[in-house]
Amino acid sequence: MPTSAHARDLPGPDENPGRDVVIFDGQCNACALAAKRLHQMDFGKDRLAFLSLHDPRVTQRYSDLTYDDLMAQMYVIDTEGNRHGGADAVRYLTRRLPILWAFAPMMHIPGTARLSRWMYGIVARNRYWISRKFFGTKNSCDSDACSIHFNK
Repeated sequence: MPTSAHARDLPGPDENPGRDVVIFDGQCNACALAAKRLHQMDFGKDRLAFLSLHDPRVTQRYSDLTYDDLMAQMYVIDTEGNRHGGADAVRYLTRRLPILWAFAPMMHIPGTARLSRWMYGIVARNRYWISRKFFGTKNSCDSDACSIHFNK
């Protein structure tokens, strides 16, 4: 399946072994662009590796995560094998990448986890519509695979 141009040059777990792995929707341009930005925020330290959820290595390495799980939210698999999904993945990354440390205290205020999970869910469910409306892309995917989401 085609992958967004933004995702093609991201280092995978084979290039960056022993790193946290970010699993994202590589056919969603907004998602792939966010992954690319995360890679840039790492400033060449290679703390992260990236995989599109459509990559066959995902099912080989992380068979406990279903396609529906992966389509619902991004995941970060840390070096201990822990799964951080959606807003919890974002929260984890605020502690992992120094440039995001300023946001970590805000993400750990009591009560914010529930709110951030709710907000993340809304964005994740509407990511193709959001990409089209707010980023001016007529089509937020490089293929017809995502056309089902444009009916929203």
